[in-house]
Amino acid sequence: MFGRLKTSLPEPGQALPGRESRPWQLGQHVVLQSPVVTDEVPDGMEVAVFGLGCFWGAEEIYWKVPGVWSTSVGYAGGLTPHPTYDEVCSGRTGHTEAVRVVFDPSVVSYADLVKRFFEIHDPTQGMRQGNDVGTQYRSAIYVTSPEQDAVARELTDVYGAELERRGLGTVTTEIRPLAEAGYYYAEDPHQQYLAKNPFGYRCHANTGVKFPQTA
Repeated sequence: MFGRLKTSLPEPGQALPGRESRPWQLGQHVVLQSPVVTDEVPDGMEVAVFGLGCFWGAEEIYWKVPGVWSTSVGYAGGLTPHPTYDEVCSGRTGHTEAVRVVFDPSVVSYADLVKRFFEIHDPTQGMRQGNDVGTQYRSAIYVTSPEQDAVARELTDVYGAELERRGLGTVTTEIRPLAEAGYYYAEDPHQQYLAKNPFGYRCHANTGVKFPQTA
């Protein structure tokens, strides 16, 4: 009944119970040599969280961006506290796979990270991304401030208008405060997966539309 292809979010009474704390330890970022767990970020840094399909490829793309200090992968936007990967894949947690980006806004702006978000996946597909189907693959932006919220919504409107102008569909990206959506760090094997497994699964492909020029 509850399988990988589940495309409807669970109601609270259907969600798995989860656990009170994270049962796995996480260490240093194997590429950036910064902490993976960054609940407290250095002064001057900001946090951005995106869901854009399989989190392995999304994290690899973001850790290569100049100005990014650390990245991690995890689960956001659902109901189950501290879920496991298998629980998220069951469709019974409500989470989407997400990448958490800690960045220096004096080097790379939040707007640039959002633009990259749209250009590296297809935000029109609802509960899927390409051949990956399920609630855990939905497109999402989880904002950490009113300023991020304003930027995310403005750029979503800009990119969405361009997609609709070209007949490529309507943006389905979920935008919510991170404080409401929550973020739980994934297990260690998933962190920097493509650095540990260079020939691993990469799936990110977008609509082919570059972000329109904005003022």
